[in-house]
Amino acid sequence: MGETLLEREKDHPQEVVAERDGRRIIIMDSARWVDGRNTDRDVVLPASYIGVLPARMCAIHRPRGVIGHDACIGKDGAGIAGLWYLEALGIPAATADGMTVEMGNGRDLYDNGLISHVNYHAESLGVAVGMPVREAAELLRDKELTDTAVGNKIRREIVEELADGRRIVVTDSIVWALPEDAGRSVMVTAGHTGRSGAKFLLEADPWAFICHDGGMSKNESGIVGLRTAEDAGLAGACIDGRTAPIGDAFRGYHEGLISACNGPARDRGVTIGMPVAEAAHRLLIGGR
Repeated sequence: MGETLLEREKDHPQEVVAERDGRRIIIMDSARWVDGRNTDRDVVLPASYIGVLPARMCAIHRPRGVIGHDACIGKDGAGIAGLWYLEALGIPAATADGMTVEMGNGRDLYDNGLISHVNYHAESLGVAVGMPVREAAELLRDKELTDTAVGNKIRREIVEELADGRRIVVTDSIVWALPEDAGRSVMVTAGHTGRSGAKFLLEADPWAFICHDGGMSKNESGIVGLRTAEDAGLAGACIDGRTAPIGDAFRGYHEGLISACNGPARDRGVTIGMPVAEAAHRLLIGGR
């Protein structure tokens, strides 16, 4: 059987810029130039956008990690959509901010790029938004993944705690509340606040909550759970979908603004347009 189009050329331009213990960081101007030389010892830095198409070009060779260009995100998030394609295959991946890196210039990506987006595997290895690409590539080269299985990736962090044990917990879904959160935690999550979300909120019974508004949606169904929560005496508010993405509670906490809140939340000082972090703090200290 003949070689495929992606296997036919063996001498694509690549440059090894760093090597340690047999593992390499390799720059190139295009994802098309990732090839059979690049195996699980290589972190490849193609200066292509990391949409699904370039992600496929990289993934067939199973590199250790991938960092590319975000194409300034673009319509439907197409410039970074390949991050989650690679995540599903167990490959850590990230993109550089398109305003810090020239398209098609692998050297500029390595020398001057700043990370704009990461998938779960890259994040678990310490890659963070704002980090220099060079530093991120070293983390992907030197650190080992411990969980590549398909399934839930639960992120949870206590970001503020009072002397009496009340605290703010950031986690991506209210379904990941723990029994210890009942009556104690302000849960900042990133699922919608619709009818089904309200059921999970009542089951968790936190001290208060902030969830996502789901873009409000038809008949404001993305926030209808606020009313259900209010009827149960539970203070809650919603993250404006125009300010932070659904499903990412950490961006919601750090970047989001409040789009809606119920009566008990207003009684604790929460207002529409307030930063989510401030609203969470007001929910934490109020009502005692």
